[in-house]
Amino acid sequence: MYKLKHVIVSFCAGALFFSGVSYAADPSKIEVIVKPLKLFFDGVEKKVPDSQPSIVYNGTTYVPLRFAADAFGQGVRYDGAKSSIYFTTPKQQSGTDLVATVNGIGIQQQQLFEALIKGGNGDTVLGGLITYELVKQEADARGILITTDDIQRELNNIINNMGSRENFELALQQYHMTEDDLYPDLLEQAQLRKLLLAQINITDSAIRSYYNQYKDSFNTPEQVHASHILVATKDEADAIYTQLINGTDFAALAKEKSIDTGSGANGGDLGYFARGVMVSEFEDAAFSLKVGEISLPVQSQYGYHLILVTDHKAAVTKTLEDVKDQIKETLTSQKIYELSPSYIDELRAKADIKNLLGTNSTSSK
Repeated sequence: MYKLKHVIVSFCAGALFFSGVSYAADPSKIEVIVKPLKLFFDGVEKKVPDSQPSIVYNGTTYVPLRFAADAFGQGVRYDGAKSSIYFTTPKQQSGTDLVATVNGIGIQQQQLFEALIKGGNGDTVLGGLITYELVKQEADARGILITTDDIQRELNNIINNMGSRENFELALQQYHMTEDDLYPDLLEQAQLRKLLLAQINITDSAIRSYYNQYKDSFNTPEQVHASHILVATKDEADAIYTQLINGTDFAALAKEKSIDTGSGANGGDLGYFARGVMVSEFEDAAFSLKVGEISLPVQSQYGYHLILVTDHKAAVTKTLEDVKDQIKETLTSQKIYELSPSYIDELRAKADIKNLLGTNSTSSK
């Protein structure tokens, strides 16, 4: 159900469009400035095509009508024959479609069904939707805007906490999720961050203590990026080595000859690795090679390896100054996590919440 302000903004968007048409009647009077466009709806930045500008004319900013209508959840159609624009509002949901209300704002059955598909029981999932609406309303009341940079910041925090982008993507695969599935949680977390930030003070002492405790985690060990071709016998390895030094493409031979089918399909690429990951014979050879150098056959418990090193990264030790901002971000996120439950309880206590699931509805007031 649309709030009154949505309708008002929709009418404003229509008015701006018609104003633009009237100004265009006399092209000699038009002097415009084209600017990049950012579009916010309910305090949240909406993405628009990179090529889509806004136009500033005579101190007034004009935005594309279709993008505004889409953000308001409405359709828009232009009838050239009648010189008319039509907004189509989605069908209003009836009261029987509601599963809860938060300060008079309804949570629809469809929202609950879509959330249940992702897992959890009815009461838990509905509780999450109620919390989401509570936080959203409080953010709206305080005039808090959430940009795409804010969302990306929360996503980056998750990725950093998981150690790497690769670990993050593996976790998404494991739970059959996409980044888009995380958006509601990222939005809520971004809103909570801005709502609670004034209560948080991360001192230099706390940052220093965290650094001293987790110093090793900020350091990057020496690494090499290597490819290999694995075969069963030394005769095979010697023959392949001869081909390699005579200019045969390493990746092509890896795909054709390597019995390590996993890396062979990728041209023998093993990616970056540090010491302590590979068997000692392989590791010693790989770390002794120069970039671009191919090893003589190296025997291990798996067979004979031809190793090509394509990059070598020296160990990096980061100072407190290097990671100070990162640590502050981590400690801030931790504090938000600690404060959020009691803060949400406060929002619930002062809100009018009606749970309409089941035969009897319940209210927090």
